[in-house]
Amino acid sequence: MSLQDQLNNDMKAAMKARDSIRLDTIRMLRAQIKDAQIASGEELDDEGIIGVLNNAAKKRREAIALYEQSSRTDLVQKENDELQIISSYLPAQLSRAEVEAVIKNIIARLGATTVKDLGQVMGASMQELKGRADGKMVQELVRNSLA
Repeated sequence: MSLQDQLNNDMKAAMKARDSIRLDTIRMLRAQIKDAQIASGEELDDEGIIGVLNNAAKKRREAIALYEQSSRTDLVQKENDELQIISSYLPAQLSRAEVEAVIKNIIARLGATTVKDLGQVMGASMQELKGRADGKMVQELVRNSLA
């Protein structure tokens, strides 16, 4: 079953269960997917949908950080709930140790030695870890490995 079908089925289930948070989140995701399809001019496959979901999750993480700085616990909880729902549709995230092992393998394969090679290592890392690791964490680990 494609992610699009899964979102549609889960939206129907949320309507029947009167789960307003899940329903609103899925509707928002479907709208963002539709916007991306209109922008690209074609139907998105599961990989494209995962890209949209990753962007939505990233926005939630950033909002959570800002709301925590402002001591807005009510909004932090709402964003956390939405992030959990979005994350349920994303592929399983790799642990920090797993990401670090992949990065070390890429560095060895490319023969990178200094921070000047950061762009090359980041490009290869993000290609290999697409959708399975947070970009901020990947960048931090690459910088630490090359320093």
